[in-house]
This record gives sequence, C-alpha cells and structure tokens, in this order.
Amino acid sequence: MTSHQTSFRVRYAETDQMGVVYYANYFVWMEIGRAEYCRAVGVRYRDMELEEGLLLAVVGANCRYLSPARYDDEITVATSIAESNRRIVQFHYDIASGSRSIASGHTRHIFLHRDMSPASLPARFWAAFSVPSSRNGSAAPAIHSNEKGRLAPKSQAAESSETSSFD
Repeated sequence: MTSHQTSFRVRYAETDQMGVVYYANYFVWMEIGRAEYCRAVGVRYRDMELEEGLLLAVVGANCRYLSPARYDDEITVATSIAESNRRIVQFHYDIASGSRSIASGHTRHIFLHRDMSPASLPARFWAAFSVPSSRNGSAAPAIHSNEKGRLAPKSQAAESSETSSFD
C-alpha cells in the first residue's frame, strides 16, 4: 500500500476553548492529506473536475481520536488507499505528532459525473487510485501529465470505459 505524508503545524484558529484541536478539523486535515496524495501520484482534483468532468464525492467518513493535538504541534498525515474499484475509492489516514498517534480514520468516495450521476473511473486513472487491472489481466495504465502537470488528453482506450454495477 503506497502512502504519502503531509506535514503542517496546528494553527491557533483550529483549537477550541480547551486548547485542543476542534474535532471537525481532523476531517479538514484528511482532505489536505487526500489532495496531496493525489497530487503526489500525478492527479490534481481541479484538473479532474475541469478537464474530465469527474467529481469525487464523500459518501462516508470516520475518525477515531486517540490523543489531543494542541496549538503549534507539528502534525503529519499519512494517506493511503485502503480499497478501490472503478466506482469507489476509500482513503485511510494516520495522523500523528512526532511518534504520538493523534487520530486515524478513513473517507469513502464515489466518482460522479457533473450531473451527480455515478461515473466509472477512466482507465488512465486506475494506477493512481490503485484500481485493480482489467478483467483480462492487463496492467493498469499509467497517468500521463503534460509538462505543466496537467492531465494529458484522453486516449482512445480511456474513452471506451467498461461499465459495471454500482458498488
């Protein structure tokens, strides 16, 4: 399982009256980790939405709080893909401050078209989202980005996506 780490410091605005990080901010940190994971594997959300018309909607989220984080703690979010297929992807997060585990959790997402109907992930994204290769045993194709880091135009193979039942 590939993992990507993102680090930052707790801002004062993220803490509550007790001086600890307000619980909802952990979900914001998960989003930061998820966006940076995608960027690290060559996918930018903005390009998926604008160029592909492909949205990644949250359908479930969970966070287990293990230890409080406080103002100015250095936080590391380790993000990985726990499960995926052509319709759904589940990210896993381990949040820590140094060697101390702060929280762990996951978010589950569905790929959607702009009209909010379920979408099948184009084959050129399978490797980035750890989608198992096609039924005929071929390897998942790599993502292609141009020199500016944007997604390359669709190939003919990516345009003919296989449909499957919604998971």
